[in-house]
Amino acid sequence: MFPRPQPAVASLESRVHPDEWQARLQLAACYRVFAMLGWTEMIYNHITVRVPETASGAERHFLINPFGLHYSEVTASNLVKIDLEGRVLDGSPYKVNPAGFVVHATVHTGLPDAHCVMHTHTTAGVAVASLQEGLSQSNFYSAQLHDMVAYHDFEGITIHSEEGPRMLASIGQKPAVILRNHGLLTWGHTLPQAFVILWTLQRACEIQLATQSMGAPIPVPETIAARCTHDALQFNPALGAGEDVFEAMVRRMDKLDPGWRC
Repeated sequence: MFPRPQPAVASLESRVHPDEWQARLQLAACYRVFAMLGWTEMIYNHITVRVPETASGAERHFLINPFGLHYSEVTASNLVKIDLEGRVLDGSPYKVNPAGFVVHATVHTGLPDAHCVMHTHTTAGVAVASLQEGLSQSNFYSAQLHDMVAYHDFEGITIHSEEGPRMLASIGQKPAVILRNHGLLTWGHTLPQAFVILWTLQRACEIQLATQSMGAPIPVPETIAARCTHDALQFNPALGAGEDVFEAMVRRMDKLDPGWRC
């Protein structure tokens, strides 16, 4: 039996590096935003972030959700700190889902710039991932992801580390990934960047699902799609790479339930 959500551990903020606490706050907010958007799968799926080097030194440490809790129950204090093998480092009473962290460890390890990794099983995402042709370049959102989407073939439940090299070969350097027959994954230099890429990919899948239920979509020419991606403001690091979007979602979350901050 997993322990029930506990009241905030008031001393945790004082026991961790300030940079780790800020990472915990941002990640906890993101879990709550996912819950608000309906991007949840009971107690499954994960969002992970690397603990800043200022807090962990040369060690690669990560924060992940406590396995057994719904995203709406995640707080800054109950996030679990783990290493690349998924070993709990902070004495948390919660377990870590091995099927979840294998994928995340693969991306964090193989892509040094992958500070944050997100994975979902939304209806629209899994539906598009199950199509032979995958994402259709036929709407406003998919056009903004021109040449940004990678595909990885389904190999079953992701608990086998030997799949890692094949997954990395499939991903290359593309930040949006469609795991065939499985779901969506994104990674970013920052959490807001990974979030805005996932939001765009999710919207593209939703629109495709709606379009194909009515008929054949109108394709967007390659030249137009390439220009759309070039002009997309939300991916540009010089313009915050999604920070303003994510902060707006956090403000909305705060109005609903600021309890994630504890």
